[in-house]
Amino acid sequence: MLSKSKIIYCCSNCGAKFPKWMGQCTQCGEWNSISEEVIRKKKSNESFFKENSVREITTINSCEKDRITFNDNEFNRVLGGGIVKGSVILISGEPGIGKSTILLQNSINSNEKVLYISGEESAEQLNLRSKRISNNPKNCFVLTETNIEIILKNIEKTKPELIVVDSIQTIQTDMFDNSQGSTTQIKECTSILIKLAKHIGIPIIIVGHITKDGNIAGPKILEHMVDVVLHFEGDKHHQFRILRSKKNRFGSTNEIGIYEMNERGLQMVLNPSELFISKKESLEPGTSVAVSLDGDRSIMIEVQALVSSAVYGTPQRISNGFNSKRLNMLLAILEKKAGFKIGVKDVFINITGGIKIEDTAIDLAVVAAILSSNINISINGNTCFCAEIDLSGELRGVSNIDKRISEAERLGYKNIIVSNNSKIGYTAKNINILKQKNLNQVVKQIFKETD
Repeated sequence: MLSKSKIIYCCSNCGAKFPKWMGQCTQCGEWNSISEEVIRKKKSNESFFKENSVREITTINSCEKDRITFNDNEFNRVLGGGIVKGSVILISGEPGIGKSTILLQNSINSNEKVLYISGEESAEQLNLRSKRISNNPKNCFVLTETNIEIILKNIEKTKPELIVVDSIQTIQTDMFDNSQGSTTQIKECTSILIKLAKHIGIPIIIVGHITKDGNIAGPKILEHMVDVVLHFEGDKHHQFRILRSKKNRFGSTNEIGIYEMNERGLQMVLNPSELFISKKESLEPGTSVAVSLDGDRSIMIEVQALVSSAVYGTPQRISNGFNSKRLNMLLAILEKKAGFKIGVKDVFINITGGIKIEDTAIDLAVVAAILSSNINISINGNTCFCAEIDLSGELRGVSNIDKRISEAERLGYKNIIVSNNSKIGYTAKNINILKQKNLNQVVKQIFKETD
């Protein structure tokens, strides 16, 4: 017999419950995040799960060697070498960024038996997309269902080795009468899937939608419940995508995977530096090359700058892929410490490839590109930059400088400008390491051939 309906107020950010509505959540401090939910709890069915017993830790077998790997080496890299059995992975990203595509193409090319559960697409649509991105789909079983109880019955019947749920916002349980996508439904369905993964050792990959603020929709506790949180980044108007690990209980969060989107799905980019830069003997004025580090991966980035006279009273400061506040700081340093009058000019910065760079090591490349555009003199195409700039105009060393120099040398660059206090252990054979102290020395170095 069903119990009486109950109305509660739940915070969509942290999942906290309250007996009445409030403007601000007292648990997480968010405003206007509390909404009304009607709950009518039914009796749950726990017969699917076995009962656990106490075991000594030394008698437990490790599952590290039982990782599931795909043909997609970038996906394996981000996960720390593959998927650990019994783990739960949450992957999020903007709509249309490629979450479903990467999971479907790994599912249909896997050597394991995969059950792909879709609450958003029909079986016919999935079949049509699988034929577009693979010539030989295999080992993938499709279930288009949103009820968690029916899903559990099909899992027991099919006995897959890997489960993909696309997406958690479409799944609901009969235990609660809340609508799909509500905080209670998301939390309870995820809890059931986690319990399933831990009890029978099947890894589960869950797709999660994000809000307009870029956070995963549902309670914040969702990210704490799962083992791995992956985020798909990139501009859907550009072809490059970055898969980044935000949490990983079984590996490093410093690894990233880089993909290129085309009509055949997402293709691995094994050598991203060659795609993000245009290797030329002489670059166009306003262009420089930086050695960036994203996670543990060194990438060569092309920085473009355009400096022009301000048409309107207030100069514009627009950056694409680079922090706009940091750009304002660098322009102030140029004016105060290096004597360049750029305060009355429009400045536009663009990082090629549509990717976003947070690495402060590209400061020097950004400044070099701005100066190059301002005086309309190009920088030697065999020179790259790798240094942070502080408020005094001095160059500061950056982390993993040896790895950065090695990447620049591998791509054929002849000169790399770094800070004079960089601790370099790498023995360079075909690249000159030019150590500079401040911006004035850098300006003399890069523009000395045109004096």
